[in-house]
Amino acid sequence: MSWMRVFLTALAVCALLAALLVGAAGCGSNGAQEEGDGAKPSPVGKVLEDTDEEGRHYREIDKKHAPEVAIEIQPDARDKGWDVRLTVRDFRFSSPGTKKTAEPGRGYAFLRLDDRPLVQLRDRTHHISGKLVPRGTHQVTVRLHADDDTVWAVDGEPVGSSADITVSKPGPSPTESMTTGSTPTVSAMTGSTPTVSAMTGSTPTVSAMTGPHPLCPR
Repeated sequence: MSWMRVFLTALAVCALLAALLVGAAGCGSNGAQEEGDGAKPSPVGKVLEDTDEEGRHYREIDKKHAPEVAIEIQPDARDKGWDVRLTVRDFRFSSPGTKKTAEPGRGYAFLRLDDRPLVQLRDRTHHISGKLVPRGTHQVTVRLHADDDTVWAVDGEPVGSSADITVSKPGPSPTESMTTGSTPTVSAMTGSTPTVSAMTGSTPTVSAMTGPHPLCPR
């Protein structure tokens, strides 16, 4: 009967080894599935208590990985409006309907006129109607947002840029006559707020870079 005990013992050992092999394979399979399908993206930056004028929280990120934006504004003589063009770096615009999650270097821009909400932008250009800009000096501000509506920020300050535009009283003047046909351009670096006036016959252009991330060194 000793040969029977040996046979049964060997059979039990084989069954145990088979169970261990199946279990190991199962664990490896589940681990791969968790990593490939169930892994959640790591958080981007840190959401601060600070908010913008509409209550959207700032999302603090490291300056090294922060996006940048500059704004350029040019008068449009056709309807006495203003053409806005943005220049961005380390940032791409999301398409409408994008899932509301914060992804590095992605989102949309938000324009404000005199501290009032104007429009959400999913590309680099926008036209401001002349009806929205009466006589006087006005400030146009742009800020970059993540897709979850938080505001990208560095050192507690939103990533953005601004420029002033001035609408003068209509009618020719000696100064306007001298500038007819010319194309003056003014640009500004970090910390300044340039102003451009609409003048008959001229096409002035203004660009500005403010906030914590200038596109060009001082």
